[in-house]
Amino acid sequence: MRCPSVHAALVRLLASLGIKPSYITELDSATSALRATAKYLHGKELRSGGIAPSLMGSLANAISHLPNHWVERFSTWSGWMDASSPSAVNEVETETISRWVVKQYPKQRYPAAMIGSSNGAAVHLCAALGIPWLPQTLLMSLRHSVDPDDPKQELAWAKAPAQQLLRRNPDLAVYQMHDPNQDRLKVPRVTYFRMKRTNLGTRFKQFLRENLEPGATLFLLECQYSWLSTQVSDRHFFQFGGKGKLKPIDYFKNSPQIADFLRQHGSSHRQWHPPASNGKFPESEWGFEPALREDVEQFARQHGFHVRRIVFDYPQDLSPLVADLYRWWYQMRGMPSDRLLVESFVYLQPWLTQRLGFVPFWTVFNDQMSAERFSNYLDTTTPYDEIYMTLFSNGLCSLGIASLEEWRSLLKRARQHGQFVGVNEQTYPRDLASFARHYTELKHLLKQRNERYPIPSPLTLPQLDTFLSQTSNAYSVRWIETQ
Repeated sequence: MRCPSVHAALVRLLASLGIKPSYITELDSATSALRATAKYLHGKELRSGGIAPSLMGSLANAISHLPNHWVERFSTWSGWMDASSPSAVNEVETETISRWVVKQYPKQRYPAAMIGSSNGAAVHLCAALGIPWLPQTLLMSLRHSVDPDDPKQELAWAKAPAQQLLRRNPDLAVYQMHDPNQDRLKVPRVTYFRMKRTNLGTRFKQFLRENLEPGATLFLLECQYSWLSTQVSDRHFFQFGGKGKLKPIDYFKNSPQIADFLRQHGSSHRQWHPPASNGKFPESEWGFEPALREDVEQFARQHGFHVRRIVFDYPQDLSPLVADLYRWWYQMRGMPSDRLLVESFVYLQPWLTQRLGFVPFWTVFNDQMSAERFSNYLDTTTPYDEIYMTLFSNGLCSLGIASLEEWRSLLKRARQHGQFVGVNEQTYPRDLASFARHYTELKHLLKQRNERYPIPSPLTLPQLDTFLSQTSNAYSVRWIETQ
C-alpha cells in the first residue's frame, strides 16, 4: 500500500523532469497541441505513435480490419487503459501539472507567449512566431462503467470525485463532458473531466518572468465557444454532447435520427434524458474560462508585459487566418504558397509542415461542420495547386460525421493534385492506424520531395501586425489590446 504523500512527491519530481503526470490523458487535443508546439521549439517533429510509429501503425492497421464489433471493443478498452483510477483525483495538483507543462519548452528568451484555449491553428501560429503556449485546459479521464445513454446516472456518480478534486485545487474548474455520440466508444468505461485553470499559478508566472523578454506580449487565446450545460456546483459543470454537426440543443431533443442511432448501437434507449441545462457555459474542450483573464492582466501590469486578446467564437475560426498568414509569409520568403495541408483534430505536425513548405489549415474534427467551414475557406481564397489531407478516425459513424466522399470532394478542389495522408479509405472511420500513419506518410513525403525547406527565423510581432493591418476585418477573429 503506497503512501499518498510519498507518491505525490514522486509525481512532483517526475513532472519537474518533464514526465507527464499519469492522470493527464495522453491522446487529447490539449496534450497533443502542447507536445507539438514544444517539439517544434526544440527543432523536432512530433513522433505520433511513440518510439516505433511504423510498428504501432501496422498493429493498429491489422486491428482495423477485424469485424466492427472487435474494433469498437478495442477502442473502448484502449480508452480505459489510458484513463486513471477514480482515486487519482486525490493526486491532482495544479502546480505539479504546471511543472510538467513548462518543462516541455526550451529555456530561452521569447518575445511573447500564448495562454488559453486549446486550438490546432494556434499551434501553427505559435510555431510561426517561435513562442510557447500554456494551456488553460487539460483532460483527466477516470475509469468508470456506465450506460452511455444515461447521463443522469453518469453525473450522479461524478459529483463526489469532482468535489474531491476541486477541494484540493481551488484554482481549477471541472468541466465534465459526456458525449454518447462522437465519444460513444469511450464513455461506457471512462468519465471525462476537463480541468480549466482560473489563474496562472506560481510555476507559470515563474516561467514567464524567467523566459520572456522585457516588455513581451502575452497573447490570451479566447475561444468563446459555449454549450448548454448544467452548473452542478460553484466550479463543476456538466456538458452533455460535444462539438460537431449536432447543435447543443439537438442533444436535448427527441428525434427519429437519434432513435435510429441508438437502435443501431443496441441501446435500450430511444432518446437521451440529460440533466436540465441552466445556462450556456464555456465548451469543455475548446472554450475559454474567462476567470483566467483577470489574473493574466494583473500579472502583466506588475511585470511590464503587454496583453493582446485573440477572441473568436468557434474553434475553427482561427484556421483561415493562420493559413493565409503562412501563405503571406511563404510569399515574403520567395517560397511557393500553393500547397495546403489540412490537419484533423489531434494530428498536428508544425515542424514537418514547414519543412514541406505546406500551408496549414486545421479542422476541428471529422464532422460535417468542420468540412463545411473548410469548404467555405476554399470558396474565399486563391485556389491551391495541391491539397493534402489527414483525417481523424473516431471508430464509428457518429451522427453528423462527414463521409469519405465529402472529404474527397474537397480534395478535388485542388487545381493539380489532391490526396489523403495517412487515411485507409477501406476502414475509415474505424482506421485506428491513422494516428501513427499520418506522421509516417508525411515523413515519406519529405523524403520524396526534392525541395525541403529549412526552418526559418520566426515571424516578428511587427510582421504579424503588418499582415493583420493588410487583412483587417477579413476574418472572424478579434485582436484586442488591453494595455
